[in-house]
Formats: sequence, C-alpha cells, structure tokens
Amino acid sequence: MKNFYITMLLALLGQFVIAQNTLSGTIITNDTQEPLEQVSIYFPQLETGTVTDSKGFYIINNLPTGKFKIVISYIGFQTYSQTVNLIGTTNELSLNLSPSAIEMEEVIVSTPFHKLQRENVMKVERTSIKDLKNAGSINLSEGITSIPGVESVSTGVGIGKPVIRGLSSNRVLTYTQGVRLENQQFGDEHGLGISDAGIESIEVIKGPASLLYGSDALGGVLYLNPEKFANSNEVEGDVNLNYFTNTEGYNGNGGFRASSDKLKFLVRLGGSSHVDYKTGGNNRVTNSRFNEKDLKTGLAYQLSNFKTELRYNFNNSELGIPEEIAEQSTDRTPIEPFQDITSHIISLKSNIYFNNSSLQAILGYTINNRQEFEDHHHEEEHEEGEEEHEEEEEHGDEGPALDMKLETFSYNIQYNLAKIGAVETIIGLQGMNQTNSNYGEEVLIPDATTNDIGILATSHVHFNKSDIQLGIRFDTRTIDSDENGIINQEGYIAQLDKSFNSFNLAAGYKLDVTKNFIARLNIASGFRAPNLAELTSNGSHEGANRFEVGNPELDNESNIQTDLSFELNNEHFEFYVNGFYNSISDYIYLEPNGTTIDGDAVFLYLQQNANLYGGEIGLHYHPHPLDWLHLESNFSTVTGELKEGGNLPLIPANNWANTLRFEFNKINKNFSDGYGFITLKSYFEQNKISDFETPTDGYSLMNLGIGATVKISNQLIDFKLSANNILDKEYISHLSRLKTDGIFNIGRNINLGISIPL
Repeated sequence: MKNFYITMLLALLGQFVIAQNTLSGTIITNDTQEPLEQVSIYFPQLETGTVTDSKGFYIINNLPTGKFKIVISYIGFQTYSQTVNLIGTTNELSLNLSPSAIEMEEVIVSTPFHKLQRENVMKVERTSIKDLKNAGSINLSEGITSIPGVESVSTGVGIGKPVIRGLSSNRVLTYTQGVRLENQQFGDEHGLGISDAGIESIEVIKGPASLLYGSDALGGVLYLNPEKFANSNEVEGDVNLNYFTNTEGYNGNGGFRASSDKLKFLVRLGGSSHVDYKTGGNNRVTNSRFNEKDLKTGLAYQLSNFKTELRYNFNNSELGIPEEIAEQSTDRTPIEPFQDITSHIISLKSNIYFNNSSLQAILGYTINNRQEFEDHHHEEEHEEGEEEHEEEEEHGDEGPALDMKLETFSYNIQYNLAKIGAVETIIGLQGMNQTNSNYGEEVLIPDATTNDIGILATSHVHFNKSDIQLGIRFDTRTIDSDENGIINQEGYIAQLDKSFNSFNLAAGYKLDVTKNFIARLNIASGFRAPNLAELTSNGSHEGANRFEVGNPELDNESNIQTDLSFELNNEHFEFYVNGFYNSISDYIYLEPNGTTIDGDAVFLYLQQNANLYGGEIGLHYHPHPLDWLHLESNFSTVTGELKEGGNLPLIPANNWANTLRFEFNKINKNFSDGYGFITLKSYFEQNKISDFETPTDGYSLMNLGIGATVKISNQLIDFKLSANNILDKEYISHLSRLKTDGIFNIGRNINLGISIPL
C-alpha cells in the first residue's frame, strides 16, 4: 500500500509545466498618496507572497498562468481581496489603500477555498499565537481558552485538551503541518503534545467538520498554521524568551529562515521547564511539574507551476501527574506517576498549478510514543534529605507500566477544478493507516490496525450579495485488533474486527444583508467511529485513576448541527451572535458502575442519544476619534443533555469576558506597537452536571498586561509583561481533573517576555 502512495506522489511531481510570470506594483495611501512599507501581498492558493519596500514597491516572481486570489493587507488599512488574471510574462497591480480602524483580515486556511473571514460561508475563529502569548498563556492548551466557545480539560497546567462547545477528546480533531495530529487523544489526561513554538496562528471550526476531515471531527477542528517561510531572497532570525513567576518556569525558542526564489529553509528549536504550580493559597501542587523539548524544521522548493515543502516536528514532554498537595518542592524532574511522550511529525505537501485549476497532495507520517510510569512508592515516607535521591531512583530504575507506540500514515489529495462562472469545486480523497503497538508490562488498549478512506466533493457558489456552499462525503473505517491476555482472567481483551461506514452532507448560506450586516446559516452532519479504548479497554488507566471496561458493540456516533450567526460591523463597532443546536445519536460516554477493582472505580463505556445547544455573543467597540481604545465583551454558553434524562459530563460553565484594551501603532521613533489590556473573565456556577460529578462554584479572574516594541541602538526588541489571576484567587475549574481531589487551579502568575528579531 505504501509503495502505491509513493508511486502516486512521484507521478504527481512530474506533471508540471514551467512558466515565468511576475506581478509587480506600488502600494500607496489613498488620502496622502504616500508609499506604504511592509504591506503584505499574498496569494493564498499559491502560498507565496512578499512585502513592499520603503518606496511601496513589490515584485513576485515564478507565478503560474491563470486566475488566482490575491490578498493585500496592512495594519490600519482596509484589506484588499481580488482575483487577478496572470496572462502574460509581466503583470502589474498598483493600489491605493484606505485607512480603517477595523482590524486586519486574514485568509482562513482550514476551509477549502481559502477566503477571507467575511467571504467565508462557515464562520471560523482565528487568532495569532502572538496574541495568545501576549496574554501570558503558559502553553498552547491554556492559550486557546481565550477563544469564545473553546475551553480545556486540564490536569494541572502541563496537560490540557481542547473542548469546543462541550465536546472534546476524539470528537475534536487537531491538524498541524496540514496533517492529523494523532497522539492517543482518547484519554482525558492526554494533552495536545505540541508546542506553540513555530506555530503562527490557530483556526477553530466549531461544529461538525467531517465533510472536510472525516471521522473524529464531529465536534470541531483545531487547525494549527505553521510559521511561513521567509519571503524570497530574505534571511530572518529571532529569539524569544519567557519567564513565569508562579511555576518558576521558563520557555524559549529561536528560529532561522532563509529563502531564494526557488529554495526555502527554516528551523526552530525550543524548550520549557516548570516546577510545581502554586494555588491561590500559596501551596504547590505536588508533581504538577513538566518539561518540554521541541524542534521544527522545513524545506521547500518552488517553481512557477509547482511547489513542494517538507516539514518535520520533534517533541518530547515529561509530564508529572499530580494527585495531591504533599511535599513542597521546586524540583523540575517529575516523580511517579508521570508520562514521557515523544512525537515525530513528518509532512510532505506538494502543489501543481494548471491553467485555472490545481492539484494538492499532502502526505503525513506521525509516531507517538507514550510511556506512563506508575507510583510504586506512594505509601513510603521520605525524609527531606532523602527526597531527591528517591526521586531520581523512581525516575530512572522503574520501567513504564504503559508503553504504547502509535504510527499513522495519512494522505489528503484534493483537486481544485477550474472555476465555472461563479462556481468553485473541489474533489478529494483522504485516508490513513494506523497501527498501535504495546511494549509495557500493562495493556490498556491492544495492538491494532486502523484504516480509513474517504471521498468528498464540495462547491462554493458566489452571487452578488450571497454565497452558497454544498458538500457530500463517504467514509469507511476498519479496526482490526489482536487478542490480549488469558480468557476469563482479569485484563483479557478479545480479538476485534469491525468496520464503520458513514455518509455525510453539509450546506451553508451566507447573505450580505447590508454592507455591514452578514447572516450565516450552516447545517452539517458528522460522525465518529468508536476508538480502540471505547471498544476494547479492560484494565486500569493509571493516568485517570480508574478501571475502564470497553464495549465492542458500540456503534458510530453521528450528529446533525445547525449553526446560525449574525455579524454587524462598521469602522468602529462590531457585534456578533452565534447560536447552535447539536443533536448526537449514540453518544459514547463513561459512567461508573459502583464497583471497584484493585482500589480503582470501574467505569463502563455506554451509548445514548444526546443534545447540545448554546452559542456565543460578543461586541467590540473602538470609538472615534479614540481609535486606539478598544472595549471588548463576549459571553459563551453550552448545555449538554442526555435524551433519556440527565446531563453530559465535562460541560464548561457559562462564562463572560470583558476587556479594556489600548493599541498604539506608533508612539515615537523609539517606541511602536504599544498595547495594554485588563480583562475580567467570570465563570458562572455549574450545577447542570452528570450523575458522577459535583457542582462547581462560580469565580472571576482578573488579568492584565502591557507591551511594546522598543528600538535600542538600532535593534528592535519586543517587551511584554502580563499578570494572570492578579488577585491570586483560589478557585477550581469545572473542567479540572484535579477537582475530585479538591485541588485548586493555578494562582497569580506574572509573565515577562522578550522577543528579539535578528
């Protein structure tokens, strides 16, 4: 099978015709007629672009013949988007940009037609990693909680899993480098396993995205856009350093990028280390420490009608699993129980551009090696002077209880047909081959092979004041697992050979009611095949402190979600309302049966129909002439109910965030890009709980921060200072896995960071 994929790729790489087209022009202001420097000129379909020089001039070489969308953007000015027809060797496009207080629009990559947000039929939330880091987030899983409708199931501060409108785990698919991130995501205590270093932005699709991505996208998609290569004939570098007071933690990364007209290269090396975090009561949560090492690199080759890029990501994390507040320590080495997780992600993306059509093939190979070490010494008493020695012994001498390797080969081939009038169409073939292997003394899920294949077609139709998007898809998944253990004995897992099929549809409509008022309606079905843990588990899940029993008779989860959204905006005011209703058939969930095995409560995988509903509402006001002042407010709510009565577990509490923010693009010749903010985020009481949960009290957290770019001896340095939970509030999140032990979340945390472009 793999030989077939390699042969197919080589065939694709040989089918291009060389052409040498250029596009050049000058960008000036509409009011003063002055040239604009550092304006971004970008072709989303071609994934190439440049910036203007001090005279407002730009030139892009090696462009193919045909019609392609171009996006021209600059902070403080209206974003320009238009289709240009490259028909000759030399093409020219000059523009006058008009000032605007509306924030710069970006191209949405996670949806297939690469349109600006205002042009997209499906609403997608997009935020930059820089904005998340400016807010003082320790890691990626914490940062995404600032996005309305997105929360995180956390185990301390080192482990977090995204929750989109009440759905998580295998119901939310994460994409990075254009490929599925497969990392044993079935467990609550299994985090993302990826660093924010080398990631440029995040896009969130809320709701079923099975049409675009297949199984496991039933609840939504977290799409991570990697940093771009440098513009042609440029060399860039940067160093980024951060310190966090609460965890005495630090993270840093450095990157280098260089590009010629055809060859491009980048590399980024990063790492972080944190001690046990302190609660608002000034107690350190024992073994919440964690360490991470990360490497990202990429190589690209580009001609006018062909482009290919190879990317690689290595990530290793040591994550302590906290269970109690015990010995107060600032040691950075996790003690048992802990996880050691190593991931390798390799992706190869190739594009061939024909006249007015294109072909894209993305191949991915990931290895995720998860080791979990049990606590063999939790009942022993240690003298203070012996603590470090014992920790080293535990860390080094005991083998892993669980040792699982997940290997995934994936492919995604899409053909963008030539546009016919107002109709754009994409057809695609997607799939993966996945193997799970066990090497530890215990087996939670058996050795198994999973195969997916899916075919899809989607079209976008643009009218004068409206857009329609339609799609259809068919998927099949087969799971073949080995027998494990001795029949009729504890821990026995029977052999499994099952297949799951699904047929899905999606339809969306966007209407420009007025120039400043947009309405969207999307209806889509989704599905999720049960995973290995749900089908076959029969043993103690050490990281979750429970005995899990799978159910081989589980059926597909399937859902139909309706989304309705309204957006009203002008130059100084933005307001939106999003509402959704999600009906899920055969929802899979864990529930205790009231018994214990070896001291662990027994949890069974069950199925029942469920409904989720809720939405988000928000506004953004920047009054004239005080365009530097921003008032932002958003409210998120979700309710999850079982149709036979009761509530779904791990449903986020309603929350309301209010922010006062200021921004100054130019302060003086030595200070620029200044900002400051103060945010009050309130979580309401959560009493709509499942039978085995307890209510959670409401609480409010205050965060603030400032930052600016400073010029020192002709060297630009970005400084930022932020403080989260500045009042040192003692609180417990409803989505904290430490809630059952009465352990509070992180207290006051001050972050100091600098970024130095080289």
